[in-house]
Amino acid sequence: METMDLFEPGERQQRLGPGAWLLHGFALPCVPQLLAAIAAIEAVSPFRHLVTPGGFTMSVAMTNAGELGWTSDRRGYRYSAIDPERGTPWPAMPPAFAGLANEAAAAVGFEGFAPDACLVNRYAPGARLSLHQDRDERDHSAPIVSVSLGLPATFLWGGQARTDPTLKLPLRHGDVVVWGGPDRLRFHGVSPLKDGAHAVLGPQRINLTFRRAG
Repeated sequence: METMDLFEPGERQQRLGPGAWLLHGFALPCVPQLLAAIAAIEAVSPFRHLVTPGGFTMSVAMTNAGELGWTSDRRGYRYSAIDPERGTPWPAMPPAFAGLANEAAAAVGFEGFAPDACLVNRYAPGARLSLHQDRDERDHSAPIVSVSLGLPATFLWGGQARTDPTLKLPLRHGDVVVWGGPDRLRFHGVSPLKDGAHAVLGPQRINLTFRRAG
């Protein structure tokens, strides 16, 4: 794998592919609203460690907001309008979430993005996300918008096949990655989170992943 530190001083945007961008610090102005919304979501639908169809417990804890939420168990991966642990709908998409996702997508040419699902992932040191494609959504014409908060992480940016070369991209608090179009089904993941304590979030990373799933 090749490591890239993408930004020169003052640079705010980096193109990763024909339909993919890393927006440095894009979410920083709305961090207080995002953190308040995350706390409200957690109070209703707490973070949990899902189980894969193969019986593996994911190291990343997660919850959801929006009309649909992504979930996994022995029966498979899927989207559901109901939180399976509570039997009630997921918390509504916070306006701060929807606004940020729409603005980030529009900043790189994906106008009118209206996500109906936000995966809220919490990484403790050592947690990781293996290379995968986001392909459970019904319509792949909408982009993915991913927001990083808290501890820095290494984003693994692959190709259209799992065996393609992978770049290691540093992500910092407030960074946003947007990918769609010809890059929509790129393989991607997150390396094991390193130990540390962020000034705002402490020893954790929160990732918000916005999708149009239904």
